[in-house]
Amino acid sequence: MELTYASRSDVGMIRAGNEDSVHADATPQRGIFVVADGMGGHAAGEVASAMAVQIITRELGARTTASLDAAEAALREAIRAANRAIFDHTLSESEKQGMGTTVSVLILLAGHYLIGQVGDSRIYRWRDGQLEQLTKDHSYVQEQVDAGYLTPAQARAHPYSNVITRCVGATPDLQADTYRGELQAGDLFLVASDGLTGMVEDDRLHEIIASKLSPGRLVDALIHEANGHGGLDNITAIVVQVIAVDDGRSDLPTAEYPKIDSAPVP
Repeated sequence: MELTYASRSDVGMIRAGNEDSVHADATPQRGIFVVADGMGGHAAGEVASAMAVQIITRELGARTTASLDAAEAALREAIRAANRAIFDHTLSESEKQGMGTTVSVLILLAGHYLIGQVGDSRIYRWRDGQLEQLTKDHSYVQEQVDAGYLTPAQARAHPYSNVITRCVGATPDLQADTYRGELQAGDLFLVASDGLTGMVEDDRLHEIIASKLSPGRLVDALIHEANGHGGLDNITAIVVQVIAVDDGRSDLPTAEYPKIDSAPVP
């Protein structure tokens, strides 16, 4: 498997600190990409998101994943481990009560993608000129859309659009949603906090990704766009381009998608 990827987290235009955390790393055998968007006072959101990323990546790195089923089980357990640790932290430190974090995890492995999802950070896939949201928000407005009370357009402008219904660390036990599918050469994945997706509508995301910028330039363009719309929240994005899956072949021109293109995370 051959990938090129970039990641970046930006404080945005309004917030004084950054409560998002991000991880992006890949080998020829496997890629692990995580975005967590923390919440809570007294810097608790920053603590929660950092704990989630650290624990999940540590747990996944310590496990062998000979099959997709084994990888999915490891992913679920890694998210549960992060949830337990953050919840216990809220019990031991009173100023951290109420803290939690979203988590979106993308694993690329053995010709497949595997996703673990809690909250409203999102994962999209660009394939054959089409942008598809692969995850489903755990949010109040998404529940209203599902019930037919709101349209997606109304949900974006709703005053409770930032209210999530599930997060890592709020309860002693947690069930993450998981998704899986096959990889194709040319696939592009976007993992993002709602500081991006809440500021930039899907149609505009489609236009920017369609420009076929390299992952590093694409991450910069997406963050610039979110800041241009107000930058009301911290903004985090990972872009992963699949150059080749297992057979080493690529359908992509190397001039458009350079092999090495990784942006540092501040």
